[in-house]
Amino acid sequence: MSIQLVNPFNGLPLRDAADALEDEKGTRFPIVAGVPRVCSADNYAESFGKQWNLFAGTQMDRPEEGFRATEQRFFASTGWAPESLAGLDILEVGSGAGRFSKVVLERTQGRLWSVDYSTAVEANLANNGATAPDRFRLFQASVYEMPFPDGSFDRVFCLGVLQHTPDFEASVRSLIAKAKPGGEIVVDFYAIRGWWTKLNAKYMLRPFTRHMAHDRLLKLIERNVGWMMPLASGMSKVGLGALTRFLPMVDLRYFPKGLSKAQLREWTVLDTFDMFSPEHDHPQRVQDVAAMFRRAGAEVTFAGRVDVGTGLATVVRGVKA
Repeated sequence: MSIQLVNPFNGLPLRDAADALEDEKGTRFPIVAGVPRVCSADNYAESFGKQWNLFAGTQMDRPEEGFRATEQRFFASTGWAPESLAGLDILEVGSGAGRFSKVVLERTQGRLWSVDYSTAVEANLANNGATAPDRFRLFQASVYEMPFPDGSFDRVFCLGVLQHTPDFEASVRSLIAKAKPGGEIVVDFYAIRGWWTKLNAKYMLRPFTRHMAHDRLLKLIERNVGWMMPLASGMSKVGLGALTRFLPMVDLRYFPKGLSKAQLREWTVLDTFDMFSPEHDHPQRVQDVAAMFRRAGAEVTFAGRVDVGTGLATVVRGVKA
């Protein structure tokens, strides 16, 4: 894979050493468990490292079982055709356990450069490291300090991540900076759709839950989903589905169809932890994100909602000028 890696803090080229990436001044970024770590191990994304290493396979597609929810979401959100990515350099930011990495590696012939700020990179490597090793490079790094020169990528995507970064617009600028002129950038994110967006249990309780010890929070969720899941289902059946927003649990109505009872419970625990544990959760208005794209030098080609099979995702796509 041909992109020259650089030290994001000084711009110097990085070369592979035995157990690290190293620049000419001797700055070293260790390679731990097979993944270069271009950031501090302690950072705001710690909760994501925990959840994706615990639930490494939960959201992965299983084509042999006809389960392709992630594939459907990826191609619907990006608007890309699999054959259009052949031979291109593709940047994925915020890869988690690698659900979208798997789609790119298995369904396209693109070269994937993937970044996550958390130790979830270990789950991604376990899930995808052997799939197409000649087309896959994985790094633990911040969206603000990625080890690539600006203008390196034909395609850039970041799905379900930007709201969890400290500065949403700075994150958008960083994504667009890494695209080549004429390169395409796609993001989806939690949307503000009205005054009621934050009128739910998630945003009422997050001021407390995001400061809880992760193990304690996870145990609390596991102890309570058993009664909350049938309550939420019952409320939906009698026409009270809109009120489930006040239950301290993820909305079950947007899960993929065909999950077994055990899988449904696992998804519920995972996504409820994902609601309450992150340090940052900053939903945005779609028109505001489109304006961020334009200020960062990208022409907006789409800004709106897309049917991804399990509901409507809020998506902005652009082309770097």
